Amino acid sequence: MSEGAGRQTGARADAHRAGEGSDVRVRVLFFGAAREAAADELTLSLPSGTNARAAFGRLLEEYPGLRRFGSSLLVAVNQEYARDLEVELKDGDELALFPPVSGGGDEPSEEEDARDFFELTTDTIDVGAVARRVVPRRCGATVTLDGYAREWTKGRRTLHLVYEAYAPMALAEMRRLGEEAHRRFDIAHIGIVHRTGRTDIGETSVVIAVSAPHRRAAFEACEWAIRELKRTVPIWKKEFFEDGEIWVEGEGAPEGFRGVGDTREG
Repeated sequence: MSEGAGRQTGARADAHRAGEGSDVRVRVLFFGAAREAAADELTLSLPSGTNARAAFGRLLEEYPGLRRFGSSLLVAVNQEYARDLEVELKDGDELALFPPVSGGGDEPSEEEDARDFFELTTDTIDVGAVARRVVPRRCGATVTLDGYAREWTKGRRTLHLVYEAYAPMALAEMRRLGEEAHRRFDIAHIGIVHRTGRTDIGETSVVIAVSAPHRRAAFEACEWAIRELKRTVPIWKKEFFEDGEIWVEGEGAPEGFRGVGDTREG
């Protein structure tokens, strides 16, 4: 059990008591290493007019372990990155806090059924089956990236990985990346499937498949998509070594966003 999870029930009770008489109730979710420093989730009662920054300050008081992240913690309101932390929270809103992200439907039977797809799964991923789902006859190339768990990282032997996702937001971000890929590159279709839960060494964790009339566009779109996925899609990786475990965090907030502890004007 995580340090914060053991206090989850007390945190909810404290939140209700502190907010007696208020008219805004916000669901708060924590992911990755932030979850271990706080709780899985809680309901926060706040005075009407409270913004995301003030709510974060309240959570920081409740869970001082979050302070170790400094300004790197990211915030999402209703499953979208919060560009403006002064946004006022409404009753029933969902607030999510997390560190920078670490970096199945039926197969189509007809050509015209080929389509974009974006999925999370706890099952073993069949790379070939994913690739074939983006192949219409008018295309001349499909490029497929198969990302899998490696055994050694900086001299340490990895036993297995665990992936955690903020599922609804992760799928929304994947769809956004797909739309952006179509704007940037001359491609026909793109599909992304990401594993969650435990992934053993050598097992596939993510597949990106891109089809295009010409191979250059498919290569470029595939490379761009994996880079952006690791920057913006809220999926975190925990590595389990022979001598310990660690959450793998990304380099920082997606472009145009600030961490909740960042007070710079922008």
